[in-house]
Amino acid sequence: MTVLRAKIALLGGFAFVSLIALAAAGCGGSSKSSSSSTTSATPSSSIQAPASVKSAGTLAFCSDITYPPEESYKAGTTTPEGSDIDIGNYIAKKMGVKARFDNTGFDGIIAALLAKKCDLVISGMNDTPERRKQVAFVDYLKVGQSFMVKTGNPAHIATLASLAGKSASVETGTTNKDFLDAQSKKLQGQGKKAIHVVTFPKDTDAANALKTGKVDAYFGDSPVVAYYLLQDPGSFAIAGNPTVVNPIPIGMAIRKSDTELQTAVTKAVRAMYDDGTIDKILKRWKLGKAVAHLKP
Repeated sequence: MTVLRAKIALLGGFAFVSLIALAAAGCGGSSKSSSSSTTSATPSSSIQAPASVKSAGTLAFCSDITYPPEESYKAGTTTPEGSDIDIGNYIAKKMGVKARFDNTGFDGIIAALLAKKCDLVISGMNDTPERRKQVAFVDYLKVGQSFMVKTGNPAHIATLASLAGKSASVETGTTNKDFLDAQSKKLQGQGKKAIHVVTFPKDTDAANALKTGKVDAYFGDSPVVAYYLLQDPGSFAIAGNPTVVNPIPIGMAIRKSDTELQTAVTKAVRAMYDDGTIDKILKRWKLGKAVAHLKP
């Protein structure tokens, strides 16, 4: 969703990635659907896959495929695409197997991993201390977050304090919600009104709630906000002054017991940086201004 999903940061005032040039340049990605798909990539295999992955011939990812430009479905198809999809394909190919992406709701995505419904999670997920209590992470990027408002900013949202008494939409199960809940309590402690945090099972629904006037703002990862701006510039705008990056790590979640897989994925991510593939992926999806490198 940092997915990139799941979302923290912004202490005091808004701290944003500069999205104007990013949105003008455009983002990849498309609409959503609800099935699994198997795809492949092009790098030559050079990393030993764990025996279970090698015998299956597939590296299975749990992904919430409703979060463009990181993960979404090509229009009218069940074929996933996006920056995370490209990264997952690369990692699988380096292990000599195919990648499979299973569409999994973000609020239950760690539970699905722990239940062994997939091998690992790639879904723009922030690496947080709370999540590390349950799973291990292999980080691969850093990302900032932004608030999005309707064109013209009719609710006059420019700072966190200006959200007092107003509503903001987020995707269910994200640390975005936790962050807004904490900020709401802080505002109440200052004698101000609470923020009405409205959650949705899909991030695209959270964004649509802003468009249809159900909320005053939407909170999401900066690349995703940039994507929505590009897709519908007549409806959306950035709140505040989008000039500062406040990145936090995003990573692939792996069961703590799967140390062999964690080692293999770490090697693959390092190779992706060493051969320049990560930059090609970021360029393809127009994410260069919205994320920062984080080589493990």
